[in-house]
Amino acid sequence: MLKQAQRAYNFNAGPSALPLAVLEKAQKELIDFKGTGMSVMELSHRSAAYEQVHNQAIASLKELMNIPEEYHVLFLQGGASTQFAMVPMNFLPQGKKAGYVVTGAWSEKALKEAKMFGDTYTIASTKETNHNRIPKLDELAYEANTAYVHVTSNNTIFGTEWFTFPDTGDLPLIADMSSDILSHQIDASKFAMIYAGAQKNLGPSGVTVAIVRPDMLERANENVPTMLRYDTHVKNNSLYNTPPTFGIYMLGLVLEWAKEQGGLASIEKMNREKAALIYDVIDQSEGFYKGHAEKDSRSLMNITFRLASEELEKEFLAQAKQAGFVGLNGHRSVGGCRASTYNAVPYETCKALSEFMINFQKNNA
Repeated sequence: MLKQAQRAYNFNAGPSALPLAVLEKAQKELIDFKGTGMSVMELSHRSAAYEQVHNQAIASLKELMNIPEEYHVLFLQGGASTQFAMVPMNFLPQGKKAGYVVTGAWSEKALKEAKMFGDTYTIASTKETNHNRIPKLDELAYEANTAYVHVTSNNTIFGTEWFTFPDTGDLPLIADMSSDILSHQIDASKFAMIYAGAQKNLGPSGVTVAIVRPDMLERANENVPTMLRYDTHVKNNSLYNTPPTFGIYMLGLVLEWAKEQGGLASIEKMNREKAALIYDVIDQSEGFYKGHAEKDSRSLMNITFRLASEELEKEFLAQAKQAGFVGLNGHRSVGGCRASTYNAVPYETCKALSEFMINFQKNNA
């Protein structure tokens, strides 16, 4: 079954699959980048050659996501986990509260960090049902003196995703989009800030993207260490210190690849088709496979499901591994199986998994 020039059927949750065309281009340019006689990894981050890479990546992201021109795009380090602390450090003043919608492990961690810096409250939580759904918009209740509202747009572990975001009015809406950024169309202008680790849909691990509305900088706390201030990175175009230059170069290649696919409209269509291949098998299996997420909350990026017993799940995963599938083990919080179908996971890979699932059911029902 394994084809694709001996490349695995990669369903890793992150770091995840990268487009083969991107890897091949990076391989071709690895030793001599555009006649410089150096690898991108060897270029000075102050050089004209690297500056072009850096600025083109910013421009490509703004184009693909239709980000308002005045918004700042930053390339940071430390992953989304560092953003869990940076957000309240900068934007949670004394006398105000930060509201968090808790829909999974990562939003729980974001809330935990925020509590270290000021007052917080939970707008809504799905913990009682093991985070198997996204709250309805009418479940969200905002308290007075709210500094910002925080959501996690896709829940990698539990396999749920926001497709309609709350209208928070004058309250700044901040989203951790680490695992679904660039996977479907959104209205970026609704958000005061978006942040995301790159290692799902944007590129390799090591780069964190932050998209910040300018007025947020005006209200930011000034008593924050230099490297943890957003305005430090805005004023220096993310070049205050040495950035992860090779990761940003790779991110830029992924963005160019995304444009070649036809942009977010085409990518979203493909992602829906890919996810449907697997969800349809689950739905038509008469209970042999059981999805964790409620149907109206199902993620396009992370498909979580279980089988009738742990023994059957172990056998499923063992046979899948022999057939060339990688990364199908579910997180311990949910158990079972998870297929992460990020942008770079080919349709053919998802088709192969759906066929494997059908055959496994026939042989084990």
